[in-house]
Amino acid sequence: MDKDRVKGKVKDIAGRAERQAGEWTGSEEHQVKGLGKQVEGKVQNTVGKMKYAVKGKDRRLDPDVDRDEGIERDTPRRKTA
Repeated sequence: MDKDRVKGKVKDIAGRAERQAGEWTGSEEHQVKGLGKQVEGKVQNTVGKMKYAVKGKDRRLDPDVDRDEGIERDTPRRKTA
């Protein structure tokens, strides 16, 4: 797993907590800051996912891998009617 994905998830969770605390206390400032952290975390997580896919480590993007089994195929897929 990419470091950006981990850091992004941590920021997302911290932002959620800060936003929720702001809602409970009625602090709009904390709500806005928390929402900002959430968005920043989601973006960073997405960047990490893209890096992971580009490096070729995301086997779901490989057409020669059986998605159900996660095993490489020896023969090409046959088209079904």
